Amino acid sequence: MRNVKKWGKQLLCTLMAAAVAAASAGCGTGGAASGQKTAVGGDSQIVNIGVTDSLSSLNPLTIDATEINKYATSMMFLPLVELNSKMEFEGALADSITTKDNKTFTVALNKNAVWSDGKPVTADDVAFTVLRLCSPVIANTTMSMSALVGTGEDGFVKKGATSVSGVKVLNDKTLTFTMKQSMALTTFENSYARYMMPVPKHVLQNVSEEQLAKYAWFNSPTVVDGPYIATAVDTNHYISYKANEKYWKGAPKISKMNIKILAASQIYAGLKSGEIDFVQQTMAAIPQEDYTNIEALDNVTAKYGKPVTTQSLFLNTKTIPDVRVRQAIQYAIDRNLLLKNLLNGKGEVVDGFLTSASPFYNKSLTPTTYDPEKAKTLLRQANWGSGKTLSFYVNSGDTTFVNGSSVIKEELRQVGINVEIHTVDLSTLMSTAGSQKFDLLAVQYTYAPVDPYPDVRWLLGGAGSWTNFSSPVVDKALAQTQQTSDKAEIAKQYLTIDQTVQKQVPMINTYVISALGAVSKRLENAEPTVYGSFINIQNWEIQ
Repeated sequence: MRNVKKWGKQLLCTLMAAAVAAASAGCGTGGAASGQKTAVGGDSQIVNIGVTDSLSSLNPLTIDATEINKYATSMMFLPLVELNSKMEFEGALADSITTKDNKTFTVALNKNAVWSDGKPVTADDVAFTVLRLCSPVIANTTMSMSALVGTGEDGFVKKGATSVSGVKVLNDKTLTFTMKQSMALTTFENSYARYMMPVPKHVLQNVSEEQLAKYAWFNSPTVVDGPYIATAVDTNHYISYKANEKYWKGAPKISKMNIKILAASQIYAGLKSGEIDFVQQTMAAIPQEDYTNIEALDNVTAKYGKPVTTQSLFLNTKTIPDVRVRQAIQYAIDRNLLLKNLLNGKGEVVDGFLTSASPFYNKSLTPTTYDPEKAKTLLRQANWGSGKTLSFYVNSGDTTFVNGSSVIKEELRQVGINVEIHTVDLSTLMSTAGSQKFDLLAVQYTYAPVDPYPDVRWLLGGAGSWTNFSSPVVDKALAQTQQTSDKAEIAKQYLTIDQTVQKQVPMINTYVISALGAVSKRLENAEPTVYGSFINIQNWEIQ
Protein backbone atom coordinates (compact mmCIF):
# COMPACT_ATOMS: atom_id res chain seq x y z
CA MET A 1 0.00 0.00 0.00
CA ARG A 2 1.00 3.63 -0.27
CA ASN A 3 3.66 5.28 1.82
CA VAL A 4 1.91 6.38 5.01
CA LYS A 5 3.07 9.98 4.82
CA LYS A 6 2.08 10.25 1.19
CA TRP A 7 -1.18 8.47 1.84
CA GLY A 8 -1.83 10.77 4.75
CA LYS A 9 -1.59 13.76 2.44
CA GLN A 10 -4.28 12.33 0.19
CA LEU A 11 -6.50 11.54 3.17
CA LEU A 12 -5.97 15.02 4.52
CA CYS A 13 -6.92 16.56 1.21
CA THR A 14 -10.07 14.44 1.01
CA LEU A 15 -10.95 15.11 4.63
CA MET A 16 -10.43 18.85 4.37
CA ALA A 17 -12.62 19.03 1.29
CA ALA A 18 -15.38 17.09 3.00
CA ALA A 19 -15.06 19.10 6.17
CA VAL A 20 -15.08 22.41 4.32
CA ALA A 21 -18.28 21.41 2.58
CA ALA A 22 -19.83 20.05 5.74
CA ALA A 23 -18.89 23.19 7.61
CA SER A 24 -20.92 25.24 5.13
CA ALA A 25 -17.94 27.23 3.95
CA GLY A 26 -18.65 30.16 1.68
CA CYS A 27 -17.08 30.84 -1.69
CA GLY A 28 -13.95 32.86 -2.26
CA THR A 29 -13.20 35.29 -5.01
CA GLY A 30 -10.86 35.25 -7.94
CA GLY A 31 -9.84 31.99 -9.55
CA ALA A 32 -8.46 31.20 -12.95
CA ALA A 33 -10.96 31.96 -15.66
CA SER A 34 -10.53 30.42 -19.07
CA GLY A 35 -12.51 30.38 -22.28
CA GLN A 36 -15.52 32.39 -23.28
CA LYS A 37 -17.65 33.31 -20.29
CA THR A 38 -21.23 32.12 -20.48
CA ALA A 39 -24.34 32.67 -18.44
CA VAL A 40 -24.64 30.29 -15.52
CA GLY A 41 -28.34 30.66 -14.88
CA GLY A 42 -31.59 32.08 -16.10
CA ASP A 43 -32.03 29.76 -19.12
CA SER A 44 -34.68 27.05 -18.78
CA GLN A 45 -32.68 24.78 -21.07
CA ILE A 46 -29.57 24.93 -18.88
CA VAL A 47 -29.22 22.69 -15.84
CA ASN A 48 -27.36 24.07 -12.82
CA ILE A 49 -25.69 21.81 -10.25
CA GLY A 50 -25.13 23.58 -6.92
CA VAL A 51 -21.98 22.89 -4.89
CA THR A 52 -20.37 24.55 -1.87
CA ASP A 53 -16.68 23.89 -2.46
CA SER A 54 -14.32 25.59 -4.87
CA LEU A 55 -12.43 23.74 -7.60
CA SER A 56 -8.68 23.40 -7.88
CA SER A 57 -8.35 22.11 -11.45
CA LEU A 58 -9.98 20.20 -14.31
CA ASN A 59 -6.67 18.55 -15.17
CA PRO A 60 -6.78 14.76 -14.56
CA LEU A 61 -3.00 14.81 -14.12
CA THR A 62 -3.10 17.25 -11.20
CA ILE A 63 -6.36 16.02 -9.69
CA ASP A 64 -6.77 16.15 -5.93
CA ALA A 65 -9.04 13.87 -3.93
CA THR A 66 -12.00 16.23 -3.53
CA GLU A 67 -15.40 15.12 -4.77
CA ILE A 68 -16.02 18.29 -6.79
CA ASN A 69 -12.68 17.92 -8.57
CA LYS A 70 -13.34 14.29 -9.38
CA TYR A 71 -16.88 14.75 -10.67
CA ALA A 72 -16.22 18.01 -12.50
CA THR A 73 -13.28 16.43 -14.32
CA SER A 74 -15.00 13.12 -15.05
CA MET A 75 -17.70 14.99 -16.95
CA MET A 76 -15.02 15.16 -19.67
CA PHE A 77 -12.58 12.35 -18.89
CA LEU A 78 -14.18 9.17 -17.62
CA PRO A 79 -12.53 7.20 -14.80
CA LEU A 80 -11.88 3.50 -15.20
CA VAL A 81 -14.67 2.66 -12.75
CA GLU A 82 -17.24 4.47 -10.64
CA LEU A 83 -19.34 3.63 -7.62
CA ASN A 84 -23.05 3.40 -8.31
CA SER A 85 -25.90 4.23 -5.94
CA LYS A 86 -25.72 0.71 -4.48
CA MET A 87 -22.02 1.27 -3.70
CA GLU A 88 -21.01 -1.29 -6.28
CA PHE A 89 -18.16 -0.64 -8.69
CA GLU A 90 -19.44 -0.11 -12.20
CA GLY A 91 -17.34 0.16 -15.31
CA ALA A 92 -16.98 3.62 -16.81
CA LEU A 93 -14.10 3.13 -19.26
CA ALA A 94 -13.26 -0.33 -17.97
CA ASP A 95 -15.40 -3.35 -18.70
CA SER A 96 -13.71 -5.25 -15.91
CA ILE A 97 -10.87 -5.21 -13.39
CA THR A 98 -9.72 -8.59 -12.10
CA THR A 99 -6.91 -10.07 -10.04
CA LYS A 100 -5.80 -13.61 -9.24
CA ASP A 101 -3.19 -12.79 -6.61
CA ASN A 102 -4.13 -9.35 -5.20
CA LYS A 103 -0.91 -7.94 -6.65
CA THR A 104 -1.44 -7.83 -10.41
CA PHE A 105 -4.65 -6.25 -11.67
CA THR A 106 -5.89 -6.72 -15.22
CA VAL A 107 -7.92 -3.86 -16.68
CA ALA A 108 -10.05 -4.54 -19.76
CA LEU A 109 -11.34 -1.38 -21.44
CA ASN A 110 -14.74 -1.11 -23.08
CA LYS A 111 -14.28 -2.01 -26.75
CA ASN A 112 -16.71 0.75 -27.78
CA ALA A 113 -14.96 3.56 -25.88
CA VAL A 114 -13.83 6.30 -28.26
CA TRP A 115 -12.61 9.87 -28.03
CA SER A 116 -14.76 12.66 -29.41
CA ASP A 117 -12.50 12.83 -32.50
CA GLY A 118 -13.42 9.23 -33.33
CA LYS A 119 -10.16 7.59 -32.26
CA PRO A 120 -10.47 4.63 -29.84
CA VAL A 121 -9.62 4.95 -26.16
CA THR A 122 -6.74 2.52 -25.74
CA ALA A 123 -4.57 0.90 -23.11
CA ASP A 124 -1.78 3.17 -24.35
CA ASP A 125 -3.86 6.17 -23.26
CA VAL A 126 -4.14 4.69 -19.77
CA ALA A 127 -0.42 3.84 -19.58
CA PHE A 128 0.49 7.35 -20.78
CA THR A 129 -1.76 8.90 -18.14
CA VAL A 130 -0.22 6.78 -15.36
CA LEU A 131 3.28 7.73 -16.53
CA ARG A 132 2.36 11.40 -16.26
CA LEU A 133 0.72 10.86 -12.85
CA CYS A 134 4.07 9.40 -11.74
CA SER A 135 6.03 12.34 -13.14
CA PRO A 136 8.26 14.19 -10.64
CA VAL A 137 7.86 17.25 -12.85
CA ILE A 138 4.07 17.32 -12.72
CA ALA A 139 4.46 16.23 -9.08
CA ASN A 140 0.92 15.21 -8.15
CA THR A 141 1.37 14.27 -4.48
CA THR A 142 -2.33 13.60 -3.94
CA MET A 143 -2.56 10.72 -6.41
CA SER A 144 0.51 9.04 -4.99
CA MET A 145 1.38 5.92 -6.99
CA SER A 146 4.02 4.66 -4.57
CA ALA A 147 2.36 1.23 -4.30
CA LEU A 148 2.94 0.65 -8.00
CA VAL A 149 6.00 -1.34 -9.09
CA GLY A 150 8.47 0.96 -10.83
CA THR A 151 7.92 4.00 -8.62
CA GLY A 152 9.91 5.26 -5.66
CA GLU A 153 8.68 5.81 -2.13
CA ASP A 154 7.51 9.23 -3.27
CA GLY A 155 5.29 7.66 -5.94
CA PHE A 156 7.33 9.07 -8.81
CA VAL A 157 9.48 7.58 -11.57
CA LYS A 158 12.84 9.04 -12.55
CA LYS A 159 12.71 12.28 -14.49
CA GLY A 160 12.51 11.56 -18.19
CA ALA A 161 11.23 7.99 -17.77
CA THR A 162 9.32 6.66 -20.76
CA SER A 163 7.38 3.96 -18.94
CA VAL A 164 6.38 2.60 -15.53
CA SER A 165 7.58 -0.98 -15.16
CA GLY A 166 4.51 -1.94 -13.14
CA VAL A 167 2.20 -1.07 -16.05
CA LYS A 168 2.12 -3.46 -19.01
CA VAL A 169 0.05 -2.94 -22.16
CA LEU A 170 -1.14 -6.34 -23.41
CA ASN A 171 -3.20 -5.13 -26.37
CA ASP A 172 -5.21 -2.11 -27.49
CA LYS A 173 -7.85 -2.62 -24.83
CA THR A 174 -6.06 -4.49 -22.03
CA LEU A 175 -3.28 -3.65 -19.57
CA THR A 176 -2.04 -4.79 -16.17
CA PHE A 177 -0.96 -2.99 -13.00
CA THR A 178 1.45 -4.74 -10.63
CA MET A 179 1.67 -3.54 -7.04
CA LYS A 180 4.59 -3.89 -4.63
CA GLN A 181 2.49 -5.53 -1.92
CA SER A 182 -0.84 -7.30 -1.63
CA MET A 183 -3.83 -5.05 -2.20
CA ALA A 184 -7.54 -5.81 -2.07
CA LEU A 185 -9.42 -5.44 -5.33
CA THR A 186 -11.72 -2.90 -3.67
CA THR A 187 -8.72 -0.83 -2.58
CA PHE A 188 -7.33 -0.80 -6.12
CA GLU A 189 -10.73 0.12 -7.53
CA ASN A 190 -11.55 2.79 -4.97
CA SER A 191 -8.15 4.40 -4.44
CA TYR A 192 -6.75 4.10 -7.96
CA ALA A 193 -9.21 3.13 -10.71
CA ARG A 194 -11.95 5.48 -9.51
CA TYR A 195 -9.60 8.47 -9.69
CA MET A 196 -7.65 7.43 -12.79
CA MET A 197 -9.05 9.44 -15.71
CA PRO A 198 -7.14 8.69 -18.92
CA VAL A 199 -6.26 11.54 -21.24
CA PRO A 200 -5.75 11.27 -25.04
CA LYS A 201 -2.13 10.33 -25.70
CA HIS A 202 -2.38 11.21 -29.39
CA VAL A 203 -3.27 14.80 -28.46
CA LEU A 204 -0.96 15.36 -25.47
CA GLN A 205 2.11 13.16 -25.98
CA ASN A 206 4.18 16.00 -27.43
CA VAL A 207 3.27 18.48 -24.71
CA SER A 208 6.11 18.81 -22.19
CA GLU A 209 5.55 17.70 -18.61
CA GLU A 210 6.24 21.25 -17.46
CA GLN A 211 3.41 22.51 -19.68
CA LEU A 212 1.02 19.69 -18.78
CA ALA A 213 1.11 20.62 -15.10
CA LYS A 214 -0.65 23.91 -15.86
CA TYR A 215 -2.09 23.27 -19.29
CA ALA A 216 -5.00 25.60 -20.10
CA TRP A 217 -6.21 23.09 -22.71
CA PHE A 218 -8.00 21.15 -19.95
CA ASN A 219 -10.31 24.11 -19.27
CA SER A 220 -11.67 23.81 -22.81
CA PRO A 221 -10.39 20.53 -24.26
CA THR A 222 -10.76 19.67 -27.93
CA VAL A 223 -10.92 15.91 -27.37
CA VAL A 224 -12.78 14.11 -24.55
CA ASP A 225 -14.35 10.71 -23.91
CA GLY A 226 -16.97 11.89 -21.40
CA PRO A 227 -20.47 13.31 -21.87
CA TYR A 228 -19.58 17.01 -21.58
CA ILE A 229 -16.90 19.50 -22.62
CA ALA A 230 -15.96 22.52 -20.49
CA THR A 231 -16.41 25.87 -22.22
CA ALA A 232 -15.74 28.33 -19.38
CA VAL A 233 -14.11 27.95 -15.98
CA ASP A 234 -13.87 30.18 -12.94
CA THR A 235 -12.62 27.84 -10.23
CA ASN A 236 -14.30 29.76 -7.40
CA HIS A 237 -17.63 30.43 -9.08
CA TYR A 238 -18.66 28.16 -11.94
CA ILE A 239 -17.84 25.65 -14.65
CA SER A 240 -19.86 25.74 -17.86
CA TYR A 241 -20.16 22.71 -20.14
CA LYS A 242 -21.59 21.88 -23.53
CA ALA A 243 -22.71 18.40 -24.55
CA ASN A 244 -20.29 16.05 -26.29
CA GLU A 245 -22.56 15.19 -29.21
CA LYS A 246 -20.25 12.31 -30.12
CA TYR A 247 -20.28 10.70 -26.66
CA TRP A 248 -19.87 6.97 -27.21
CA LYS A 249 -22.57 6.09 -24.66
CA GLY A 250 -25.07 8.38 -26.37
CA ALA A 251 -25.28 12.14 -26.84
CA PRO A 252 -26.52 13.95 -23.69
CA LYS A 253 -30.14 15.07 -23.82
CA ILE A 254 -29.28 18.35 -22.07
CA SER A 255 -27.10 20.54 -24.26
CA LYS A 256 -25.70 22.82 -21.55
CA MET A 257 -24.74 22.11 -17.96
CA ASN A 258 -23.23 24.29 -15.23
CA ILE A 259 -21.66 23.61 -11.88
CA LYS A 260 -22.35 26.67 -9.72
CA ILE A 261 -20.21 27.24 -6.65
CA LEU A 262 -22.23 28.89 -3.87
CA ALA A 263 -22.16 29.65 -0.19
CA ALA A 264 -24.06 26.95 1.69
CA SER A 265 -26.58 29.54 2.85
CA GLN A 266 -27.51 30.19 -0.81
CA ILE A 267 -28.54 26.62 -1.64
CA TYR A 268 -32.08 26.84 -0.26
CA ALA A 269 -32.79 30.12 -2.03
CA GLY A 270 -31.37 28.74 -5.28
CA LEU A 271 -33.55 25.64 -5.11
CA LYS A 272 -36.62 27.68 -4.23
CA SER A 273 -36.14 30.13 -7.11
CA GLY A 274 -35.31 27.39 -9.60
CA GLU A 275 -31.81 28.75 -10.19
CA ILE A 276 -30.37 25.49 -8.83
CA ASP A 277 -31.64 22.19 -10.22
CA PHE A 278 -29.52 19.57 -8.51
CA VAL A 279 -27.65 19.23 -5.23
CA GLN A 280 -25.64 16.10 -4.50
CA GLN A 281 -24.97 15.11 -0.89
CA THR A 282 -21.14 15.04 -0.95
CA MET A 283 -20.55 18.18 -3.03
CA ALA A 284 -22.83 20.56 -1.17
CA ALA A 285 -23.45 21.04 2.51
CA ILE A 286 -26.99 22.19 3.12
CA PRO A 287 -27.20 23.82 6.56
CA GLN A 288 -29.25 21.78 9.02
CA GLU A 289 -31.56 24.73 9.61
CA ASP A 290 -32.59 24.64 5.93
CA TYR A 291 -33.47 20.94 5.77
CA THR A 292 -37.13 21.33 6.72
CA ASN A 293 -37.64 24.26 4.36
CA ILE A 294 -36.15 22.37 1.43
CA GLU A 295 -38.26 19.31 2.16
CA ALA A 296 -41.33 21.57 1.99
CA LEU A 297 -40.55 23.02 -1.47
CA ASP A 298 -43.15 22.15 -4.11
CA ASN A 299 -40.68 22.34 -7.01
CA VAL A 300 -38.02 20.08 -5.50
CA THR A 301 -37.67 16.46 -4.42
CA ALA A 302 -35.45 16.17 -1.34
CA LYS A 303 -33.56 12.97 -0.61
CA TYR A 304 -31.47 11.93 2.35
CA GLY A 305 -28.30 10.06 1.48
CA LYS A 306 -26.98 6.93 3.09
CA PRO A 307 -25.15 7.60 6.38
CA VAL A 308 -21.50 7.85 5.40
CA THR A 309 -20.07 11.02 6.96
CA THR A 310 -19.15 10.65 10.61
CA GLN A 311 -18.58 13.19 13.34
CA SER A 312 -15.40 11.57 14.57
CA LEU A 313 -13.98 12.41 17.98
CA PHE A 314 -10.30 11.45 18.09
CA LEU A 315 -8.58 10.77 21.41
CA ASN A 316 -4.84 11.27 21.69
CA THR A 317 -3.74 8.05 23.39
CA LYS A 318 -0.35 9.58 24.14
CA THR A 319 -1.87 12.26 26.37
CA ILE A 320 -4.74 10.03 27.55
CA PRO A 321 -2.85 6.73 27.95
CA ASP A 322 -5.23 5.08 30.44
CA VAL A 323 -7.85 3.13 28.50
CA ARG A 324 -10.24 3.47 31.45
CA VAL A 325 -10.30 7.24 31.02
CA ARG A 326 -10.95 6.88 27.30
CA GLN A 327 -13.74 4.41 28.00
CA ALA A 328 -15.21 6.79 30.57
CA ILE A 329 -15.35 9.54 27.96
CA GLN A 330 -17.25 7.22 25.64
CA TYR A 331 -19.75 6.22 28.34
CA ALA A 332 -20.27 9.85 29.37
CA ILE A 333 -21.50 11.08 25.97
CA ASP A 334 -25.18 10.62 25.13
CA ARG A 335 -24.75 10.15 21.41
CA ASN A 336 -28.37 9.32 20.69
CA LEU A 337 -29.40 12.59 22.31
CA LEU A 338 -26.93 14.50 20.13
CA LEU A 339 -28.27 12.75 17.02
CA LYS A 340 -31.83 13.63 17.95
CA ASN A 341 -31.23 17.24 18.94
CA LEU A 342 -28.58 18.23 16.40
CA LEU A 343 -29.66 16.24 13.34
CA ASN A 344 -33.33 15.60 14.04
CA GLY A 345 -32.47 11.92 14.09
CA LYS A 346 -31.28 11.93 10.46
CA GLY A 347 -28.36 9.56 10.86
CA GLU A 348 -27.20 6.83 13.20
CA VAL A 349 -24.91 5.95 16.08
CA VAL A 350 -22.26 3.25 15.60
CA ASP A 351 -18.94 2.27 17.15
CA GLY A 352 -15.84 2.11 15.00
CA PHE A 353 -15.27 3.14 11.40
CA LEU A 354 -17.98 1.27 9.49
CA THR A 355 -21.50 2.61 9.11
CA SER A 356 -24.60 0.78 7.94
CA ALA A 357 -23.83 2.05 4.42
CA SER A 358 -20.79 -0.23 4.18
CA PRO A 359 -21.08 -3.69 2.62
CA PHE A 360 -18.76 -4.85 5.42
CA TYR A 361 -20.88 -3.47 8.26
CA ASN A 362 -21.85 -5.95 10.98
CA LYS A 363 -24.93 -4.95 12.94
CA SER A 364 -24.04 -7.40 15.71
CA LEU A 365 -21.66 -4.79 17.14
CA THR A 366 -23.92 -2.96 19.58
CA PRO A 367 -22.89 0.67 20.17
CA THR A 368 -21.66 1.56 23.65
CA THR A 369 -24.59 2.83 25.71
CA TYR A 370 -24.75 6.12 27.56
CA ASP A 371 -23.85 5.26 31.17
CA PRO A 372 -22.51 8.18 33.24
CA GLU A 373 -22.35 6.08 36.41
CA LYS A 374 -20.08 3.57 34.73
CA ALA A 375 -17.96 6.48 33.52
CA LYS A 376 -17.57 7.70 37.11
CA THR A 377 -16.57 4.20 38.26
CA LEU A 378 -13.91 3.91 35.57
CA LEU A 379 -12.50 7.32 36.48
CA ARG A 380 -12.26 6.34 40.15
CA GLN A 381 -10.43 3.16 39.16
CA ALA A 382 -8.04 5.25 37.06
CA ASN A 383 -7.43 7.70 39.94
CA TRP A 384 -8.54 10.56 37.70
CA GLY A 385 -7.89 13.90 39.35
CA SER A 386 -10.36 16.78 39.24
CA GLY A 387 -7.54 19.21 38.58
CA LYS A 388 -6.86 17.83 35.11
CA THR A 389 -8.27 19.62 32.08
CA LEU A 390 -8.41 18.13 28.59
CA SER A 391 -8.10 20.27 25.48
CA PHE A 392 -10.96 19.76 23.01
CA TYR A 393 -10.50 21.10 19.46
CA VAL A 394 -13.54 21.73 17.26
CA ASN A 395 -14.02 23.14 13.75
CA SER A 396 -15.48 26.65 14.05
CA GLY A 397 -17.16 26.31 10.66
CA ASP A 398 -19.19 23.30 11.76
CA THR A 399 -21.81 25.28 13.67
CA THR A 400 -23.88 22.18 14.38
CA PHE A 401 -21.09 20.43 16.24
CA VAL A 402 -19.89 23.62 17.90
CA ASN A 403 -23.22 23.47 19.71
CA GLY A 404 -22.77 19.76 20.27
CA SER A 405 -19.33 20.21 21.79
CA SER A 406 -20.83 22.38 24.53
CA VAL A 407 -23.23 19.56 25.37
CA ILE A 408 -20.34 17.08 25.47
CA LYS A 409 -18.34 19.42 27.71
CA GLU A 410 -21.19 19.51 30.20
CA GLU A 411 -21.71 15.74 30.06
CA LEU A 412 -18.01 15.19 30.75
CA ARG A 413 -18.07 17.72 33.59
CA GLN A 414 -20.90 15.81 35.22
CA VAL A 415 -18.77 12.66 35.46
CA GLY A 416 -15.68 14.54 36.63
CA ILE A 417 -13.75 15.40 33.45
CA ASN A 418 -13.01 19.05 32.75
CA VAL A 419 -12.44 20.08 29.15
CA GLU A 420 -11.49 23.35 27.53
CA ILE A 421 -13.02 23.83 24.09
CA HIS A 422 -10.83 25.40 21.41
CA THR A 423 -12.97 26.49 18.47
CA VAL A 424 -10.62 27.00 15.52
CA ASP A 425 -10.83 27.23 11.74
CA LEU A 426 -10.37 24.12 9.64
CA SER A 427 -6.79 24.85 8.64
CA THR A 428 -5.77 25.28 12.28
CA LEU A 429 -7.71 22.15 13.23
CA MET A 430 -5.83 20.11 10.62
CA SER A 431 -2.43 21.40 11.69
CA THR A 432 -3.34 20.67 15.31
CA ALA A 433 -4.33 17.13 14.35
CA GLY A 434 -1.07 16.64 12.48
CA SER A 435 1.01 17.88 15.40
CA GLN A 436 -0.97 15.76 17.92
CA LYS A 437 -1.07 18.77 20.25
CA PHE A 438 -4.53 18.01 21.57
CA ASP A 439 -6.35 15.65 23.89
CA LEU A 440 -9.67 15.50 22.05
CA LEU A 441 -10.31 16.62 18.47
CA ALA A 442 -13.53 16.41 16.46
CA VAL A 443 -14.03 16.67 12.71
CA GLN A 444 -16.42 15.37 10.09
CA TYR A 445 -14.76 12.46 8.31
CA THR A 446 -16.03 10.18 5.55
CA TYR A 447 -14.59 6.67 5.64
CA ALA A 448 -15.14 5.13 2.21
CA PRO A 449 -17.82 2.49 2.86
CA VAL A 450 -16.38 0.08 0.31
CA ASP A 451 -12.77 0.56 1.36
CA PRO A 452 -12.02 2.06 4.80
CA TYR A 453 -8.57 0.45 4.77
CA PRO A 454 -6.41 3.52 3.99
CA ASP A 455 -8.17 5.70 6.56
CA VAL A 456 -7.97 3.08 9.30
CA ARG A 457 -4.34 2.32 8.49
CA TRP A 458 -3.45 5.99 8.73
CA LEU A 459 -5.49 6.93 11.78
CA LEU A 460 -4.46 3.89 13.84
CA GLY A 461 -0.89 3.98 12.59
CA GLY A 462 0.82 4.45 15.95
CA ALA A 463 3.24 7.28 16.69
CA GLY A 464 2.69 10.20 14.37
CA SER A 465 -0.93 9.35 13.60
CA TRP A 466 -3.71 11.52 14.96
CA THR A 467 -4.53 9.01 17.69
CA ASN A 468 -0.98 7.79 18.40
CA PHE A 469 -2.68 4.40 18.73
CA SER A 470 -1.54 1.09 17.34
CA SER A 471 -2.57 -2.48 17.92
CA PRO A 472 -1.13 -5.79 16.65
CA VAL A 473 -4.72 -7.03 16.41
CA VAL A 474 -5.68 -4.12 14.16
CA ASP A 475 -2.51 -4.44 12.08
CA LYS A 476 -3.12 -8.14 11.48
CA ALA A 477 -6.77 -7.61 10.59
CA LEU A 478 -5.91 -4.77 8.20
CA ALA A 479 -3.32 -6.93 6.45
CA GLN A 480 -5.90 -9.68 6.05
CA THR A 481 -8.31 -7.31 4.28
CA GLN A 482 -5.73 -6.80 1.55
CA GLN A 483 -5.06 -10.47 0.91
CA THR A 484 -8.54 -11.65 -0.01
CA SER A 485 -11.49 -10.77 -2.21
CA ASP A 486 -13.92 -12.71 -0.02
CA LYS A 487 -16.40 -10.10 1.25
CA ALA A 488 -17.37 -12.21 4.25
CA GLU A 489 -13.73 -12.52 5.30
CA ILE A 490 -13.14 -8.78 4.83
CA ALA A 491 -16.24 -8.02 6.91
CA LYS A 492 -14.95 -10.35 9.63
CA GLN A 493 -11.63 -8.48 9.80
CA TYR A 494 -13.31 -5.05 9.95
CA LEU A 495 -15.52 -6.31 12.76
CA THR A 496 -12.35 -7.21 14.66
CA ILE A 497 -11.03 -3.70 14.05
CA ASP A 498 -14.25 -2.01 15.16
CA GLN A 499 -14.43 -4.20 18.27
CA THR A 500 -10.89 -3.12 19.14
CA VAL A 501 -11.79 0.54 18.64
CA GLN A 502 -14.85 0.08 20.84
CA LYS A 503 -12.75 -1.40 23.65
CA GLN A 504 -9.60 0.74 23.35
CA VAL A 505 -11.35 3.98 22.31
CA PRO A 506 -8.80 5.83 20.17
CA MET A 507 -11.81 7.28 18.36
CA ILE A 508 -15.48 7.80 19.20
CA ASN A 509 -17.96 7.88 16.35
CA THR A 510 -20.16 10.61 17.83
CA TYR A 511 -22.81 10.22 15.14
CA VAL A 512 -23.13 9.48 11.44
CA ILE A 513 -24.83 12.04 9.21
CA SER A 514 -27.43 11.32 6.54
CA ALA A 515 -26.88 14.39 4.37
CA LEU A 516 -29.63 15.97 2.28
CA GLY A 517 -29.62 16.20 -1.50
CA ALA A 518 -32.24 17.71 -3.79
CA VAL A 519 -33.37 17.67 -7.41
CA SER A 520 -35.74 19.94 -9.31
CA LYS A 521 -38.97 18.28 -10.40
CA ARG A 522 -38.36 19.58 -13.92
CA LEU A 523 -35.53 17.05 -14.28
CA GLU A 524 -36.11 13.44 -15.27
CA ASN A 525 -33.72 10.50 -14.73
CA ALA A 526 -31.71 12.51 -12.20
CA GLU A 527 -31.44 11.41 -8.58
CA PRO A 528 -29.07 12.72 -5.88
CA THR A 529 -27.30 9.80 -4.22
CA VAL A 530 -24.11 9.68 -2.16
CA TYR A 531 -22.42 7.76 -4.98
CA GLY A 532 -23.39 7.30 -8.61
CA SER A 533 -25.40 10.49 -9.17
CA PHE A 534 -23.67 11.29 -12.46
CA ILE A 535 -23.00 7.84 -13.94
CA ASN A 536 -25.75 8.27 -16.54
CA ILE A 537 -25.89 12.05 -16.72
CA GLN A 538 -26.31 11.76 -20.49
CA ASN A 539 -29.82 10.46 -19.78
CA TRP A 540 -30.90 13.45 -17.69
CA GLU A 541 -33.75 15.27 -19.35
CA ILE A 542 -35.71 18.49 -18.88
CA GLN A 543 -39.47 17.97 -18.80
